[in-house]
Amino acid sequence: MKCRHCGSALRCDFLDLGFAPPSNAYLAAEDLSRAEVYFPLRLKVCEECWLVQTEDYASAESLFSPEYAYFSSASTSWLAHAARYVEMISGRLGLGKDSMVIEVASNDGYLLKNFVAAGIPCLGVEPTDSTADAAEKLGIPVLREFFGEALGKRLAGEGNSADLILGNNVYAHVPDINDFTKGIKAVLKVGGTVTLEFPHVMRLIEQNQFDTVYHEHFSYLSLFTVGKIFESVGLRVFDVEELPTHGGSLRVYGCHTGDPRQTTDAVTALLAEEEMRGLRSAAVYADFQVKAEKVKNDALAFLIEAKRAGKTVAAYGAAAKGNTLLNFAGVKPDLLPFVCDAAASKQNKFMPGSHIPILHPDVISERRPDYVMILPWNIATEVRQQLAALAEQGTKFVTAVPDLKIQ
Repeated sequence: MKCRHCGSALRCDFLDLGFAPPSNAYLAAEDLSRAEVYFPLRLKVCEECWLVQTEDYASAESLFSPEYAYFSSASTSWLAHAARYVEMISGRLGLGKDSMVIEVASNDGYLLKNFVAAGIPCLGVEPTDSTADAAEKLGIPVLREFFGEALGKRLAGEGNSADLILGNNVYAHVPDINDFTKGIKAVLKVGGTVTLEFPHVMRLIEQNQFDTVYHEHFSYLSLFTVGKIFESVGLRVFDVEELPTHGGSLRVYGCHTGDPRQTTDAVTALLAEEEMRGLRSAAVYADFQVKAEKVKNDALAFLIEAKRAGKTVAAYGAAAKGNTLLNFAGVKPDLLPFVCDAAASKQNKFMPGSHIPILHPDVISERRPDYVMILPWNIATEVRQQLAALAEQGTKFVTAVPDLKIQ
């Protein structure tokens, strides 16, 4: 395998999580008696451009099916994050009724609905029918296609060049990151801005966030690497913000190479921090496997000891990161009988691989388990607030990453 960006040979191993099904391939009851597809889940690091990437096994079409079950609007904190972004970026760029906003991977309209409410023209690009249907019901125009250079050129040719093109948690999900970035270049107006949000690989390493690794994430990105990819197509990162979302994310601001806007000190400072932390050295990636295995072993030991002690454990949040943890640890319903999730698209289905049933959140309140393991640890505070009544009755909350915590 060659690096997806620069084509260099990949010799540096980062993480091996064995074999797992796609993390968002939730199962219906009738699927439980059928064969389930598993793929190797391994990461390698390019020692030229430092792109961390999965080995090539699964196609985007097999991962992002028409019934893709992740709906962004299921998280209230994520909805608030999107609303704050729209208010901020509209003011910063002076967006109005004559502007054009394009969101790639617009999901269920969680963000673009704010532009619609503000009277700012927008377009979503979303290949999965289930989420696109939800967005269209909100009055958001949606193109049901995968984004790349061909689509970017077509949109520009149709007069739909963007004053702002944005992508939240999509840049890591594209198998051909070069083609995707060329698409941004093609559709971005002269003087236009692109913002991309993605989990920061520096925080993944720092916080032992191995469970953010799954097949749908083809890339794990640093500011340095994104800058290199942008430069290769004629774009430039001119600003960056560090965000708390998803355990530590970056929001990069990009423009055409010849844009007069100056590169901010924030970019220079973060590039220096990445280098100081060793992100351009193979050594920092070499010992991550041991850290991931400790998190996995501690979580498994907790579940086994709880069962031996006669304690009841349920999980909250049928998140992709939870599927990575459960499948790596080999957890089945005997140790974790059910998981509750607010997304109706997941309820009454089963977690891939582990086959743990996914139930309505009311069930967790009815059964009052001794422990609730919060699988999407990035929204643990939100979940604890939602389940505060359980805590008053003695239920304790458990998170596994970056290390086992019981509260």
